[in-house]
Amino acid sequence: MNEAQEFLSRQISINDKVVVACSGGPDSMALLNLVIELRKKIPFEIICAHVNHKKRKESEEEYEFVKEYCHQNKVIFEGTTFDTYNQKNFHDEAHNKRQQFFQSLIHKYQAKYLLTAHHGDDLVETILMRLSRGASFFGYHGFSKIEKEKDYTILRPLITMTKEEIFNEVIRRKIPYRIDKTNEMDTYTRNRYRKYILPFLKKENKNVHLKYLKFSEELCQINEFLVKTMEKTLTDCIENDTLHIVEMKSLSSFQQRYVIKAYLKQIYQENRKLLKDVHVDKIMEMIQSEKPNQVIHLPLQKLGIKNYQIFKIIEKNTLEKYFIELNESANIKGFGLIKKVANEEEKSNNVIRLNSQEIKLPLFIRTRKDKDKIAIKNMEGHQKIKDLFINAKIPKEKRDTWPIVVDANDEIIWVPALKKSKFDKEKNEKYDIIYKYVFSEEKRNVTKK
Repeated sequence: MNEAQEFLSRQISINDKVVVACSGGPDSMALLNLVIELRKKIPFEIICAHVNHKKRKESEEEYEFVKEYCHQNKVIFEGTTFDTYNQKNFHDEAHNKRQQFFQSLIHKYQAKYLLTAHHGDDLVETILMRLSRGASFFGYHGFSKIEKEKDYTILRPLITMTKEEIFNEVIRRKIPYRIDKTNEMDTYTRNRYRKYILPFLKKENKNVHLKYLKFSEELCQINEFLVKTMEKTLTDCIENDTLHIVEMKSLSSFQQRYVIKAYLKQIYQENRKLLKDVHVDKIMEMIQSEKPNQVIHLPLQKLGIKNYQIFKIIEKNTLEKYFIELNESANIKGFGLIKKVANEEEKSNNVIRLNSQEIKLPLFIRTRKDKDKIAIKNMEGHQKIKDLFINAKIPKEKRDTWPIVVDANDEIIWVPALKKSKFDKEKNEKYDIIYKYVFSEEKRNVTKK
């Protein structure tokens, strides 16, 4: 425990504000006691953060226990309770909720550090679990003793100690604590690693946790080197949340995977744990494939879409179908405005003139259907809307929501900005309806490609 206190004394300065995550168990109570002792030498402010997940009847008593311990030792106590969970994986959701709570306290108190009681056994378990289920290269390092976030730093002073060593110190120092009996249940993956795999490794080497710590530190150093080496490559390949496939194809397989993982991290941020190796593999296949247009379904209702030489992740709900009546005007989100005008000189595919006697009113705007066809003006027969989009090189993610104007018989009258049907009239012909399509900036960029 002396090593941990010396480590903290080198990090914490006079008048610093420190948030300590404390569940009430032996490890976190040892940590809380450690910083209370250190405060006698270095005056600084301690904020104790406790979360009650309301999953056990004992959790209410634990909340009051930690609160009272803080009161006795003149420590600011901040507790919160969560009782609603949506995800199937309780541990992941509980972890995310705790992190959000801790970060809120960091900002509330403008704290410099967040201290957690992760120890050497935790590190071994984390690395083994990630190796077993798959993770990113950097993810295999587990966690670090010092981890810098955007506006604060996470410190894990107990990382060089085992759980047994910490518990012995708790008993020796007569530090009060509470035991979470669910930590012994085989239901949870980490518990199984703790009960069955870790004891075997410790029989082989009682200091195995230090070996894993060295492995973790070396991976961090390798990652720092990769970050510097790949900085320009990432800039060349990733722009405005888009992957550029031409640049990607010039890279080695390892570099491609690195770029994809960096891109996914940028898109998913704190939810990146939802991504698996299979997602990276599929994106790799799409990039290397000669097929110009492909789609992959990703976590959190997102779609990965390859469109010729770019790959982009979009929200699935942006591809919602619609069917609306066209009267004086209609504003199509992401596409622009279709409006009735009294007069218009333009003759492009952005304007259509119609004779109401030749079509069935009212008009409607809808998204495409399977086997949609249009009788294009001055051409014989019909053309498939699918082929029309392909020939115009419309990105695949735009095709399903591109506005199509039809009459009451569902006859396609107009595909704004692309093609007009046989019902379009010249200025010297008879017509009594004029509609104009006014681009949004986004749509203007798409059609210029």
